[in-house]
Amino acid sequence: MRIIPAIDIIDGKCVRLSKGNYNTKKIYNEHPLEIAKQYEAHGIEHLHLVDLDGAKASHIVNHKVLEEIATKTNLKIDFGGGLKTDEDLRIAFESGAGQITGGSIAVKKPEVFKNWLSKFGADKIILGADANNEKIAISGWLEESDEELIPFVKNYITEGVSYVICTDIAKDGMLEGPSFDLYEKMLEALPDVKLIASGGISKFDELPKLAELGCEGTIIGKAIYENRISLKQLEGYIVSSN
Repeated sequence: MRIIPAIDIIDGKCVRLSKGNYNTKKIYNEHPLEIAKQYEAHGIEHLHLVDLDGAKASHIVNHKVLEEIATKTNLKIDFGGGLKTDEDLRIAFESGAGQITGGSIAVKKPEVFKNWLSKFGADKIILGADANNEKIAISGWLEESDEELIPFVKNYITEGVSYVICTDIAKDGMLEGPSFDLYEKMLEALPDVKLIASGGISKFDELPKLAELGCEGTIIGKAIYENRISLKQLEGYIVSSN
C-alpha cells in the first residue's frame, strides 16, 4: 500500500482543516517545500498536494508551490483543488503534477471529467469521491449532493476510472481513525478499484489494517503534523513493504 502524505495549501503555506472547514485552519509550516523534502528524506515517494485556495476560487491558484516541489524533489505528486477546465489541467501538468484529482467537477460537469479521462488517460486522472453519510459532497465539502457514493464510483469505473480517493468527511482532520467499514464496503462492491483511503488516520496501527482491506494507498495528513505517526515509522513501513 502506498503511503501518501498530504500537504494542503492556503496562501502558499502548509495548513490543515478539520472536516474541510476553512475556519479551523491551522498553519503548520510557512514553507511547503521544507515539508516535502522531509518526506522525501524518509523514503516517501508520493505526495497529495491540495490547493485549498483553488478549491475556493474554482480555478488553480497555488501552481507555483506545485512547481517548486516538483522541480526540487523527486516526489510523484497528485494535485487537486478547484480544477475545472482543460486550462487548469494544462497548468497543473506543466507545473509538475503526475496525476490530478477531480471531485466536484465529476458531479457537476461529468462530460468535462469524462473528456479528461479520454484525453489524459485513467492513470493521470483520479476521481475524488468525498462522502458524508455515503452521499457525495462537493465544492470543498460545502454542499452535499444527491449522489450515492458507491453507485457514483461504479458509474465512473465503467467510464474507465481506476484511481479513487475516498474521504469520509466526518473523519477528516479529527484523528479518530479512518472509515474501515466504508472502505470494506466499497472494496467488496468495487473489486477493481484502486482505492486510496483518506481522512481520520490517527495512528500507525491503522495502516496495516487498511492494507489488509485492500486499499491501494492511504493519505495521511494531520497525524504526521501532530506527531501521532512519525516519519521514521513510515520509512520503516515502506522499507518492509518493498
